[in-house]
Amino acid sequence: MKLIKFTNKGIYCPQGKFYIDPWRPVDLAVITHGHADHARWGMKKYLCHHFTKPILYKRISEDIECQSVEYGEVINMNGVRVSFHPAGHIIGSAQIRLEYKGYVSVVSGDYKVQDDGLSTPFELVKCNEFVTESTFGLPIYNWLEVDDLNKRLQNWVLRNKENQKTSVFIGYSLGKAQRIMKAVEGMGKIHVHYSIGKLNEAFETVGIKLPDYEIPDFRESVKHVQDEIVIVPPALMDSNVIKKIPNAAIAICSGWMQVRGARRWRSADAGFAMSDHADWKGLLQAIKATEAEIVHVTHGQTEVFSKYLNEIGIRSDVVETLYGDDDEEEVEKETVKNPEP
Repeated sequence: MKLIKFTNKGIYCPQGKFYIDPWRPVDLAVITHGHADHARWGMKKYLCHHFTKPILYKRISEDIECQSVEYGEVINMNGVRVSFHPAGHIIGSAQIRLEYKGYVSVVSGDYKVQDDGLSTPFELVKCNEFVTESTFGLPIYNWLEVDDLNKRLQNWVLRNKENQKTSVFIGYSLGKAQRIMKAVEGMGKIHVHYSIGKLNEAFETVGIKLPDYEIPDFRESVKHVQDEIVIVPPALMDSNVIKKIPNAAIAICSGWMQVRGARRWRSADAGFAMSDHADWKGLLQAIKATEAEIVHVTHGQTEVFSKYLNEIGIRSDVVETLYGDDDEEEVEKETVKNPEP
């Protein structure tokens, strides 16, 4: 049975007559999470998790038609039982489970099995067919435990304070920035760029408590952030915003920082391998546990990862999609463009 088809518009469920994370305009889009490569403008109607709804309003438009559901809630769509299950990627991220005549397909979107203490932890969903990402689908990617990683961020902030430096973290506005905020909570005043503050407000509307923060006006002097903590998105890495921050020590937070030398990306002083994607072990753990008969690899290290799955007896293929253009992808592009000398 084919419960999903890969089309030029996105992942399509013919029986249910809807798409999952389509990249071209369609009538009904079921959205796994709020990152721009999975949630795009132009759909007639959106369906997502409750926590993702305010994010779509902020990032797409307040005027979109959007229905939201809770994790585990089942919606019948033309005979297909559709439910959302935690993906552990970012707040509100979900794996989409489809069931029709006893056959189950799961589209993971992006996911991680590590509990970051902020997102709803990943939930294993057994299925016949599984659609996976493979952003970090190489054995070299193995994340630290969250507490250990947070301690490294905290120690870096302490060292900067001792040296009268301002700790500037580069992290994606949705997901990464909030994790950084939680990691350094209590270490000093936190200042975030407007784009991060806007998404923080979306979280707060659904009752998610984040550490206290301020939004400085970078059009004015920001000398008052000296020796404190500033978080900005990757797009501002070499901008005038960064240049205005007094005595800035800059750290990039991205899974690509796992690779030796990647922390030398542009003019960064430090790099922390913080990722909202599963590492090598996490990918294999999740895929094996689904007991899926076929695994479709949609983005990331697709060819290598799919080949490995087939070698260990898990039937797999590679599917071309337009996913993957998020902060991790952008940092990878710049690391390749500016390799360590």
